[in-house]
Amino acid sequence: MRVVVALGGNALLRRGDRPDATVQHANVKAAVTALAPLAHWHQLVITHGNGPQVGLLALQSAADHTLTSPYPFDVLGAETQGMIGYWLLQSLQNALPGRQVCALLNQTLVSAADPAFDHPTKFVGPVYEREEAERLAVERGWTVRRDGDHWRRVVPSPDPQRVVETRLIRLLLTSGAVAVCAGGGGVPVIRDEAGRLTGVEAVVDKDLTAALLAEALDADALLLLTDVPEVVRGYGTPHAEPIRHTTPGRLRAEEFPAGSMGPKVEAVCRFVELTGGMAAIGSLQDAAALLAGTAGTVVTPSGRPFEDEGDQWQDRP
Repeated sequence: MRVVVALGGNALLRRGDRPDATVQHANVKAAVTALAPLAHWHQLVITHGNGPQVGLLALQSAADHTLTSPYPFDVLGAETQGMIGYWLLQSLQNALPGRQVCALLNQTLVSAADPAFDHPTKFVGPVYEREEAERLAVERGWTVRRDGDHWRRVVPSPDPQRVVETRLIRLLLTSGAVAVCAGGGGVPVIRDEAGRLTGVEAVVDKDLTAALLAEALDADALLLLTDVPEVVRGYGTPHAEPIRHTTPGRLRAEEFPAGSMGPKVEAVCRFVELTGGMAAIGSLQDAAALLAGTAGTVVTPSGRPFEDEGDQWQDRP
């Protein structure tokens, strides 16, 4: 099968972790241990988040008094693609001797008229207590919002239209390579009146980009790997209940936070609706079980882990 996997930024830098390179590199190695078995049997595309990392770079850039102005978010996004892509590339090469692996820098086309530019929702950077977050918002012109028990900076997250380098990724897959690409949702770009690409101040949601890319690549499955075992109905309430197997329609009828689980739910629903394939949300360590439909939240057209015998999603043309 052709499988697209999206690693959450928090799977690479967990809440409470110090953002040291050694910590993140160790987390990447652990992630590759869970992903390498998939590459033995399937064509594999790996995308990754960059929320904690791009936020950290933004802080460093803003604090650098040698700069006339901080680096823009499209440039910071490209930096994180290179950094995380390098760690994934090297760890995959070590785990899959003899297998070709490529980490590709990607741009993601968005619309300059996207209303998201006026309504920031994407969490980036570290968490703060409310008082500190509000102080930083005043000092640096940030928009901040609650993220669980803490507060974080939010930036615009426009809807992805196309990964510019999709054809190159397809070539890598058909050659037998494992492709690491579209990190952080891809570097957000728009086309100007002359048709030229230019970067914009935003962060594209990596799960929505992964769904877009999976559809464009004719993938059979989309796996969104994060730090929770499944999607939970009524999360944080006495009536909380895990969702195991469902359809896009039933999942869309639930309510999820726009800045966290909401984009993941939207991504899996879009992919299943457009392709008739399967998608799953769950823990990184359960990657193989998610693909088998035995763990996490599995979304299929019928709501069952597999379609009727003889018409399983693995055998889609």
